[in-house]
Amino acid sequence: MPGSAPRSRVVTRTARPDDLPAVLALVRQHRADAHAEEVLTGQVPGAAAAAGFRRLLADPHHEVVLAVLPGPSAADGGADTAEVAVGLAVLGVDPLSVVLGVPQVTVDNLVVHREHRRRGAGAALLAAAAEHASRVGAAHVVAAVGGHEAERQRFLARMGFAPLTTRRIVAVETLGRTLASWRRSWLPVPQPRRVLPAARRRPVPPARSATASG
Repeated sequence: MPGSAPRSRVVTRTARPDDLPAVLALVRQHRADAHAEEVLTGQVPGAAAAAGFRRLLADPHHEVVLAVLPGPSAADGGADTAEVAVGLAVLGVDPLSVVLGVPQVTVDNLVVHREHRRRGAGAALLAAAAEHASRVGAAHVVAAVGGHEAERQRFLARMGFAPLTTRRIVAVETLGRTLASWRRSWLPVPQPRRVLPAARRRPVPPARSATASG
C-alpha cells in the first residue's frame, strides 16, 4: 500500500544456551544506557555465566525471549545462521500476584539494541509478553523501567502502560552499613540518675544486727 510503513522483519523466539554472548551484549548495553554499569557488567567468568544462563533457561517460572532479525536464508527455508539478536526480555509471573488471585506477567531487562530501535523489536517483545500472559492466565503485564530512562518510558506509555511503582537498588554492603547506623541511632539512651535534694531524702533505717534480732 503506497505510503504505508514497511512491515517489520523482527521475530521473537525463546533463547537458547548458545545465545549467551548476544544476551550479555544486550544487557551490558542496557546497563550503560541506564547509567548502571556498576550493577551488572557482564564481565563474569564464562563458565559461571553459562551455568547461570542455563539455570535461567530451565526455570519454569521464567522465559527468556530474544527479538531477532532473520538472515537472508530464512526466507528460502534454509538454515538461518546469520540472524542478528536485536532485543531481549525476561518474562516471569509475579509470585504475590498469584497468591492474590490476579496473576501479573513481569517484563524485566526489556532492551532493544540502540541501532535497531523504532523498527518493531520492542513491540515484538511486548507481543511475546502478551502471549505469555494469555498462557498463564494473567490479566496484566508489568514492565520494569528506570525513572531516568525517558525513551523507554515514552515507548511504554505509547503502548498503554501506566505508572505503577519505583524500584530502587542498593549494594548489600551499603545496606549493611546503613542498617548498622540505623540500629545505633535507635538504641535507648541511658537517662541520668536523678539526685533528690537532701530535704527530700528518706532516712535509711539502721541495719539490725543478728544478735539484736535473735
